[in-house]
Amino acid sequence: MSDTNQPNQSNAPRPPLPPFTRETAMQKVRAAEDGWNTRDPERVALAYTPDSVWRNRAEFVNGRGEIVAFLRRKWAKELDYRLIKEIWAHDGNRIAVRFAYEWHDDSGNWFRSYGNENWEFDENGLMARRLACINDLPIRESDRRYRWPLGRRPDDHPGLSDLGL
Repeated sequence: MSDTNQPNQSNAPRPPLPPFTRETAMQKVRAAEDGWNTRDPERVALAYTPDSVWRNRAEFVNGRGEIVAFLRRKWAKELDYRLIKEIWAHDGNRIAVRFAYEWHDDSGNWFRSYGNENWEFDENGLMARRLACINDLPIRESDRRYRWPLGRRPDDHPGLSDLGL
């Protein structure tokens, strides 16, 4: 992308498409987890509609340009970010997930952030709405549970339920 404030406006279909079955909703959740674990704001933003609306904690974000700016700020603060998402429910073009991610700040303080998201998709499988509630729990480095190399969570790594989170 040449202009980082205006990410690609593509509305190319992003399968799986709604209406979701349990299997396709689970695929969508894993694709979202994989995307966020890249920590690449421009790539992540392409999973959302150009006019996507977010509420993330108490911050309101509108459109891909603001999504990119938000994610850049987020990952400049939340270092060594690793995320696991798990489906909670689905219906039609909506999916609810729970998630937890681990990160540290620039002083080396570790956190596990827990949350829930409600997602709404358009007919092309792009996320048009994302509503997220998140809480941060300080943890010791020795209490970390996500120790895979940065990037995609390995297929054999336990999920949230398996980890008791």
